[in-house]
Amino acid sequence: MRLIYPIISRASSDFDLFLLSLQLHSGGDRRLLLFFSIAASRKRVSSEAGQDKKQTKQMIDKTALKAFVEKQLEGTDLFLVGIDISPDNDITVEIDSDTSVDIDRCVGLTKEIEKEFDRDEEDYRLEVGSAGLTSPFKVLRQYEKNIGNEVEVITTGGKKFKGVLQSVGPESFSIISAEKIKHEGAKRPVLEDVRHDFTYPEVKSTKYLLQF
Repeated sequence: MRLIYPIISRASSDFDLFLLSLQLHSGGDRRLLLFFSIAASRKRVSSEAGQDKKQTKQMIDKTALKAFVEKQLEGTDLFLVGIDISPDNDITVEIDSDTSVDIDRCVGLTKEIEKEFDRDEEDYRLEVGSAGLTSPFKVLRQYEKNIGNEVEVITTGGKKFKGVLQSVGPESFSIISAEKIKHEGAKRPVLEDVRHDFTYPEVKSTKYLLQF
């Protein structure tokens, strides 16, 4: 019984139980026990490796994907807005255009990405779409394409401004708002154009203001 107890305490699979049964019925034939012990260990290692491989999901390289998409869009009026990759490898590629984005362009880019990044190796789900018309701007080029359009700006402090996007730079942008101003001595306020300047860090969101 002293020989059997350590085996029972370590038994963690059917193979261990099989070895225990074999020891009880083999009459102590060490060669037979050694053969089956090696076979069981190899099977156990193989099984564990298979489980690890199944549990490990290869994530797509976001940097490589970004570089590839930007290269595909070179020389066109399309540009990349953002790439989002979830923990489950669900990929969303968001693009925009100086003119418009139609479904054929999204389908074409989807096919190019799938040819470059093998689904069997990367195991991902892909969605390519255009930035929403009234979605907040994410990149500088979205600001630039909307110069002359009316936008809504919300600061990090919660203040809201509406006006025409007048100028855009790498560090800041400005809008012109029509506001009622009452001058000293005047009986009533008058509508005037007021310029507001913003740096990007102080802005929570800026988006195109859709007029009906």
